[in-house]
Amino acid sequence: MTQTTFNWKCKHTWKKSAKNTLWCVIGCAIGDFGTIFFFQINQILFPVLAIMILAIINGLITSILLETVILIRQGFSFYGALKTASGMSLISMLSMEITMNTTDYVLTGGAILTWWVIPIMLIVGFLTPWPYNYWRLKKYGINCH
Repeated sequence: MTQTTFNWKCKHTWKKSAKNTLWCVIGCAIGDFGTIFFFQINQILFPVLAIMILAIINGLITSILLETVILIRQGFSFYGALKTASGMSLISMLSMEITMNTTDYVLTGGAILTWWVIPIMLIVGFLTPWPYNYWRLKKYGINCH
């Protein structure tokens, strides 16, 4: 039985998977940060865990919506774009959202956006799913853009 090794050194795939991951981070951050900011600015008393769960859900929704718009602009029908965006890697989006919110929680106590925590959350959110997105793109050719 021959076993092939996986190629982690393809610069083209790293670049393409970075672009895909970046779009996902942008989509997730819109809903995630928007939710946290809403509760923070309005000083609504709500459990931190509940805010963070709501932020994760909204991040997933806005990521899917952004991906849908991007795919429509590339010629997909609305249904086809929504189906493709919804079928993208939930593992990637969830890992991104969970690590972003965990970073927020560890550094600020949770559900608090400050000028210094946002870049850290975005970097962690990008780096977490990027290798998975590379692997998925390289192994299966699955691409969301």
